[in-house]
Amino acid sequence: MHPLNNKPFLEFLRPFITPHKREVIRANLLRRTRFLTIVLEDLFHAHNASACLRSCDGFGVQDVHIIENENPHVLNSDIELGSAQWLTLNRYCTAENNTLACLSRLREDGYQLAATSLKADALALEDFQPTQKTALLFGREMEGLSDSALEQADLHLRIPMFGFADSFNISVAVAICLHHITWKLRRSAIDWSLSEEESCELELDWVKASVGKRLPQFAAEFQRRLSHRAKE
Repeated sequence: MHPLNNKPFLEFLRPFITPHKREVIRANLLRRTRFLTIVLEDLFHAHNASACLRSCDGFGVQDVHIIENENPHVLNSDIELGSAQWLTLNRYCTAENNTLACLSRLREDGYQLAATSLKADALALEDFQPTQKTALLFGREMEGLSDSALEQADLHLRIPMFGFADSFNISVAVAICLHHITWKLRRSAIDWSLSEEESCELELDWVKASVGKRLPQFAAEFQRRLSHRAKE
């Protein structure tokens, strides 16, 4: 492992952030989960993509998988408010079919694929029980998920609606689903928390983000100390 991606570097960096920031990071590590993740397929409005990321951070969902078959992933900083720096963004934009590449990877990682859908026979959100690792699939504005994504899904989920409109805005749908499912998870006996290794890696990422522009300076000093110790 590279010396700038290990525990000694984390311990070196910790004193350079405030005690309050260290406490916030520790608290959020305990609340973060990779048991649930979301997939965003070809969103084209930056404000929608940004609002989705902000909801993921707010509900403690660490990983976001972004499929870019036709539309590039663009954020609106006024909406995401820095949320992206605390999340793990996995982008799929180089394969012939980025949807299949993304979903294949998630299956290999043990996720069931739950496609959000308007189908009347889809499982109602409140009836969904998160008993295994789940990736929630959301499609682009207006069209929804591609046929490829819908065909790959293990189950379809719908948010019950009681008005004239037949769907929610994509970012609203993401927030509703995340709230409902994380609420169930946190009241269950399921081990949804990060592993010790995941927590350490994520803490280092967050501390690096917290020191910001000073990171190169601190990295150089850490490397200098390592070299000095090696010569002793």
